[in-house]
Amino acid sequence: MDILLIILNIIILSLLCAFLYKLQKKHVSFTNRAFIALGLGIVLGLAIQYLYGVSSNITKQTTDWYGIVGNGYLQLLQMVVMPLILVSIISSFIKMKVTNNVGKISAHVLGVLLGTTAVSAVIGILAALVFGLNGKSLVSSGIKAVQDEEVTEGIKAVQHLSFPDQLLSLLPANPIADLSGSRPTSTIAIVIFAAIAGIAYLGVKKRLPEQADTFAKMIGAIYAVIMQIVTLILRLTPYGVMALMANMMATSDFGAIAELGTFVIACYAAVIVMFLIHLLMLSSAKLNPILYLKKALPALIFGFTSRSLPATLPLTSKVQIEKLGVPEGIANFAATLGTSIGQNGCAGIFPAMIVVMSAPLAGVNPLDPKFLIATVLVVVVGSLGVSGMGGGAQFAALIDLTMLNLPIPLVGLLFSIDPIIDMVRTSLNVSDSMLAGIFASRATVELEKKAFNTPEASLKELHV
Repeated sequence: MDILLIILNIIILSLLCAFLYKLQKKHVSFTNRAFIALGLGIVLGLAIQYLYGVSSNITKQTTDWYGIVGNGYLQLLQMVVMPLILVSIISSFIKMKVTNNVGKISAHVLGVLLGTTAVSAVIGILAALVFGLNGKSLVSSGIKAVQDEEVTEGIKAVQHLSFPDQLLSLLPANPIADLSGSRPTSTIAIVIFAAIAGIAYLGVKKRLPEQADTFAKMIGAIYAVIMQIVTLILRLTPYGVMALMANMMATSDFGAIAELGTFVIACYAAVIVMFLIHLLMLSSAKLNPILYLKKALPALIFGFTSRSLPATLPLTSKVQIEKLGVPEGIANFAATLGTSIGQNGCAGIFPAMIVVMSAPLAGVNPLDPKFLIATVLVVVVGSLGVSGMGGGAQFAALIDLTMLNLPIPLVGLLFSIDPIIDMVRTSLNVSDSMLAGIFASRATVELEKKAFNTPEASLKELHV
């Protein structure tokens, strides 16, 4: 009987995929298809959990089959992420219109990423204090810590590292190994290596223009091929979004979510407040925040569903270039740096909340001004090199707790509910990356404000 129900569930997903394909043939916009897929995935996942339960064999095997679509889509994106990051950063240096602007662009991108992370840390602190979150009550509540392999490995990776060692771990000692994602800091290492290569190109361009031109053509050709691969993969986005969301909802532990409801609500409230701050920043720059939300929706939805900044990178770049008027070089630079630096949700709000909640466990007064200032500074520094994949928030929290000499049991206690809060955190991270590109191009007077403020209906459909 079980096998028949599993086959029925697979048929239902197949029919829904056929429906999404029919919408594509009818030229329904990419944004609308992604949003419809999100809704279908939520309904399908909730139905599976309601009918069979979280831990049933039917649910497990159904989600395994659904994983072929959802996780398979993510793996295809992950396949191209590291080469894309490497070539995108080098290409950014080649494509920047005025080489004298490289320093200014870099400063503004980093300024937005790290500055908003500092603000998000303050928001996280306030959320923990306003909602009265206390680590002592959680530790004594009987909630079991999840011994997740990523958390365990993260603890081993950071518990014996001094602050100088943590900074040193960001550097690319072996770029070839880092291209395989061998370390938690591999992404930032590749970013640094690519930036060094880009700076070297600018030097060669002055002294040996012919060789520089050959190199630029080679990178341009590689970049074009990689982006074509990305475009082919992105066409599968609605199907991947639906399957990923179905699995998420089918396997979410709503009991644990209810038990830790105050923490979940506090996280969502903090993320919403930070989103509003993003919109206020745009409004203060005389850019339409409502149009920004509408145009950014495809990338925000995919970040929400995939919980992966690197996987969302292609969409983050495309939305900036094709919808928001950001030059290609700056868009690629900001989106790529945003995968491993800053991260308002995963490396800002969440670690700050965990630090404040953990303070009472060590006998530290979380209201002590010196402690609060130290927390913001540590969160900003700890946001350098954090992985944009699922689990990055735990790694950021572990780094910050270690630097402040605070206990780490809360990281394991909260892991069971992490997927449900990681979705909104990742969307916020995506928005932060796009904001960095927008403000950097505005600072260099390269932002096409007319394109940014043009209603989406007047622009071409996102090219995927």
